[in-house]
Amino acid sequence: MEQKVLRLSGGLVLLALLIRLLSSSLPARAAEFFISPRVSSFLLFLETGYTLRPVCVSFSEPSEVSTEAPTQTTLPTLPQPTQPEPMRQVFSQSECELLELSGSLPDALALDSLVEAPLQWDLQGDSPTVLIFHSHGTESYKDSAGVASSAYHTLNPNHNMVSVGELLAARLEAAGIGVIHDRTLHDQPSYSDAYVSSRTAAESYLEQYPSIQLVLDLHRDSCVDKDGNQLPLTVDTDDDVAQLMLVVGTDQGGFTHPQWQKNLSLGVKLQLQLERLCPGICRPINLRNQRFNQDLSAGALLVEVGAAGNTKEQALQAAQVLADAIIALAPGANY
Repeated sequence: MEQKVLRLSGGLVLLALLIRLLSSSLPARAAEFFISPRVSSFLLFLETGYTLRPVCVSFSEPSEVSTEAPTQTTLPTLPQPTQPEPMRQVFSQSECELLELSGSLPDALALDSLVEAPLQWDLQGDSPTVLIFHSHGTESYKDSAGVASSAYHTLNPNHNMVSVGELLAARLEAAGIGVIHDRTLHDQPSYSDAYVSSRTAAESYLEQYPSIQLVLDLHRDSCVDKDGNQLPLTVDTDDDVAQLMLVVGTDQGGFTHPQWQKNLSLGVKLQLQLERLCPGICRPINLRNQRFNQDLSAGALLVEVGAAGNTKEQALQAAQVLADAIIALAPGANY
């Protein structure tokens, strides 16, 4: 009986232990035991004869936790390429010696100094910088006889000086230069009051657009031979291009004209540039005692485009060369 009781008690104890073991984490612990480094190394040695070396990895604890956003990697700053200064035309002493004047300069004034004086203008910008007008707008050429209202004059803007101004303005505007072209026929109805009318218009434009730096009054000359016939004035090497003549007013007639030397300085530079582009296109610069309204601006010139004996096409060719010369003297223009 005593043995039966012991066996029963032992069975109950074994049953309780079995239930406890099944309800505990023995499988997980057994798994951890078999995958532990030491056991894994021992099992690997039993199977292959090799031993595992532990890999040592050290971690450093941060001394202070930063709350700042991570700094982005910055590339070294390279110097930005600088835009080259617009090229300004430079004229040599030998070129200056080729300048011809019709009229006399004061003794104290030398052409060299006028050429070397800097041309202080910039014809680029959003506002107009060039004013073109025609004091004698009805002046025309020999092939305009069929539409002329009188000899070598016409009211038709397709044949008089307005057409020459249109081409010049279009050429300058294509190069990025802002132009005001006054198409008024200032010699109508009174030819003798033409310069009074054009002066009023020029003053108005200059007041409205203070950005204007170049003022051009376009005419055509009259060149008559001994028999009374109008003669053409063309470039010796190219009969298709009319000659140009720059007219510069001075104060030698007693009129107040503080700008005239600046106008002449511009004129000699423009003349030299014209000769570079088309040798022989220029007649001597004509110095006059009258002002021709050039006292209104430090960049004012009167330009004779050919003569009455020229064709309009020859005059238009000359106007194109005139435009190209102005563009070449204007830094930054799309020449």
